[in-house]
Amino acid sequence: MELGSTDICGAAASHASAPRILLVIPCFNEEASIGDLLSEIAATGCHYHTLVVDDGSSDATCAVASCRSPVARLAQNLGIGGAVQTGIKYAARHDYDFCIQIDGDGQHDPRAIETLLNGHRKAPSNITIGSRFIDHAGFCSTRMRRAGIRLIVLALNGLFGARRITDPTSGMRLLDRSAIAFFAKAYPTDFPEPISLAWALRAGLTVSEVPVEMRARETGVSSIDGLKSASYMIRVLGYILLARLVRTS
Repeated sequence: MELGSTDICGAAASHASAPRILLVIPCFNEEASIGDLLSEIAATGCHYHTLVVDDGSSDATCAVASCRSPVARLAQNLGIGGAVQTGIKYAARHDYDFCIQIDGDGQHDPRAIETLLNGHRKAPSNITIGSRFIDHAGFCSTRMRRAGIRLIVLALNGLFGARRITDPTSGMRLLDRSAIAFFAKAYPTDFPEPISLAWALRAGLTVSEVPVEMRARETGVSSIDGLKSASYMIRVLGYILLARLVRTS
């Protein structure tokens, strides 16, 4: 699957050696939102490469997305971790400078991609997270989920010394070459956003954040709303503690 050439927006767009950027868009039954999202990405005027990872959808996600983007269609549902790592492996194999995850449900504004890139240019780190909780703008989820996120933040800060992470569950993040290479080898299947940060921090990778606005889901509902939020939080905290205790070779 060959992709066309890319430019990036902003001051670096005219640079002869502009970085190659892949947007990885994991999707599961997002036929109602993925077409509009890809149109929004095109409307930014930044010709990013995109890869939609259809995680075993039973609807027309693949058909809708393939009209506008290359699609990696998984034979069965692997979950968000498996879908994201599929895109990361693709980025590693095709020698991309940056891999940026953006959800297929319409919650992430594609205009914020440039915010991530600008944040990395100003203060380079291996992982740059788009955080909802720096400016507290836009949709910020339920009170219970925000409380759970605060506990996850405390765990990452206390166990790994991560002092600037405010939104460890954000699904909008930029990986540089070092992070791409690291996660292409292994990526968590359960609770991948916060656990991947624990793995990265344990390995000595650096993490930073920039403020972004989150939009409400266009369709569907979150899989961890209501009482599931409490279970999610407890299990994530357990995995973070395990990541701290396990030694890596």
